[in-house]
Amino acid sequence: MPRPNCTEEVDVGTIEFGRLGRRVVEGRFDGGSMTSDGGVMLLGADDRKLGLIEAAARCIADPRSPLLIKHGVRDMLRQRVYGLALGWEDRNDHGALRQDVAMQTAVGVDREVASAPTLCRLEKWADRATGWRLHQVLVEQFIASFKTAPKELVLDFDATDNPLYGQQEGRFFHGYYDSYCYLPLYVFCGQRLLCAYLRPSRIDGAQHAAAILKLLVRRLREQWPKVRIVFRGDSGFCRQRIVNYCERAGVHYIVGLARNARLEAQVEYVQLALKDQYQQSGIKQRLVGEFNYAAQSWAHERRVITRLEWGEQGCNPRFIVTNLEGRAQALYDDVYCQRGEAENRIKEAQVGLFATRTSCHVMRSNPLRMLLAALGYVLIERLRALALQGTALASAQVDTLRIKLLKVAAVITRNTRRIRLYLASHWPSAGIFAHAMGQLRSP
Repeated sequence: MPRPNCTEEVDVGTIEFGRLGRRVVEGRFDGGSMTSDGGVMLLGADDRKLGLIEAAARCIADPRSPLLIKHGVRDMLRQRVYGLALGWEDRNDHGALRQDVAMQTAVGVDREVASAPTLCRLEKWADRATGWRLHQVLVEQFIASFKTAPKELVLDFDATDNPLYGQQEGRFFHGYYDSYCYLPLYVFCGQRLLCAYLRPSRIDGAQHAAAILKLLVRRLREQWPKVRIVFRGDSGFCRQRIVNYCERAGVHYIVGLARNARLEAQVEYVQLALKDQYQQSGIKQRLVGEFNYAAQSWAHERRVITRLEWGEQGCNPRFIVTNLEGRAQALYDDVYCQRGEAENRIKEAQVGLFATRTSCHVMRSNPLRMLLAALGYVLIERLRALALQGTALASAQVDTLRIKLLKVAAVITRNTRRIRLYLASHWPSAGIFAHAMGQLRSP
């Protein structure tokens, strides 16, 4: 039996749901102007308050004749990014979504929005310069999110995988992830996203990180000359080029350090003592200490903090190198270990906003797809910060926000004077929705 195409309008007739007492329960797909995505209006208000998609649209050169344009770049970007935030990760979904009156209204038009083939052409216009300009938008949005100059910014750098299942350009097998993939680089500061840079996987995980760090430091210090900047990353980012730059530029760093025989020899006797204590007490032993250390390629010694553990599975030493001042345990527990928050944010961008949908055959189109997900992430993060503070959804992940706030059914009427959405009378999130819209509509 052929698989039905759910993006096309089909006449499925009456659907039988059974009976309730003497009544027959049935349904039909002929409700007219209804939507399952009433929350798209929140996304539209959030976007207009930020000016996010307006700025992003200026980054993409439109090769079409102005006399023949029906769907502008701004409208297509809004449609695509709002769709990702609503859970519609496939371009083909827009074959039906283009007729959704709520989507049309949020985008800012009173007609059908772009079709899937038109959105496909948008992705083909992207090039390296487009990615550069869109990253500038992300950084400027980050700067604009602060009302006053911050005293400290901790920049989390992390690499991850985008699995591939086709014959995309730049496709290589990565041994660590045991799959064919791309190797994107993310930069976060707290929950705010500054960089989502797509790379092929046949490179060092830290490649391009030094250049990106330099550009970010330069721009952030232009805006806030006195801000203290901390570079944070795992052992994959412990590279001489990065560490030397940090020391020259006055940037603080706290970076993982891969184990080696010399490092383990430094803590050998302490580990044996922890082993004895564990065998005597049966309680897992943990110790955080420090020492000075210089690898053969280092010009001088640096401060190394070590976290040693001995338990049921034996020893598990960890090492970090830093130029930060303070107690070793506080630096390890309260500063370095907090980089796990960036991993949660990457998961939110990749899983919740479909940044892994890099399935275009042409490599130049896939970075744009990843950046569209990044723009969707910024919308969601700013929605939490600007409109949901003090509510039960203030720290909700994108999947929860989608279910509880964005995916709401509504009947829509549209005439020459008014467009009205009739939302459910007994919707549990009605109060939060009204509060959020009030916050976004306020000056």
